[in-house]
Amino acid sequence: MTEYYKGSFFGRRVGKPLSTRQTSLLEEFFPTITFDLEGPAPKDLRSLFNAPVEKVYLEIGFGGSEHFIHRAKESPNIGFIGVEPFQGGLVKGIANVHDAGLQNALIYDDDATKLLDWLPAGQFDVVYQLYPDPWPKKKHWKRRFVNQQNLSRIARALKPGGEYRFASDIDTYVDWTLQHCREHPDFEWTAKCAEDWRTPWSNWPGTRYERKAIREGRIGRYLTFRRG
Repeated sequence: MTEYYKGSFFGRRVGKPLSTRQTSLLEEFFPTITFDLEGPAPKDLRSLFNAPVEKVYLEIGFGGSEHFIHRAKESPNIGFIGVEPFQGGLVKGIANVHDAGLQNALIYDDDATKLLDWLPAGQFDVVYQLYPDPWPKKKHWKRRFVNQQNLSRIARALKPGGEYRFASDIDTYVDWTLQHCREHPDFEWTAKCAEDWRTPWSNWPGTRYERKAIREGRIGRYLTFRRG
């Protein structure tokens, strides 16, 4: 099994042409809610936000940003960093942060591994990865974000006792993630019974990918791993 892939963990970055408003938000508003990895990382990520926050959560690949925006709205005392390299999802996330007037949401538009390598250790209380690209063909499994090296990156970024939360409707990716997390020394699966991985987390808003899975007859699985 290949543990590390020297390449992108996501597909094409540019989608449909942007509207005038989307272009304006990307050029003018986005720079106010992102950050530059060229300089040194702050000792405390909470200092990056425009409002005081007590904790910081990360969502890797927020897609349509439904979950990312929902969580930021419901918890203004928590800082949320969303990562989305695909332009279609990125501009939706930017617009939603702008329209909601969120002061506790930041967005990064490149490979999440770069962010995880840049930031100081022990910064996040929760890291989400929800319905990621499953790369269903076996020859493409090496492109899956979940591997031992990336789990080590996530483990370093989490505070002790922090949680890595993963959701997918693809059984092979669920099994893949369970195997990799069980083999990783820093993670413990928290499930005590079947309902723990069949039931979404509290106040779950759902995502477009989850709704698509339900329409196509697939069932989501919700895995929580605790950082030792």
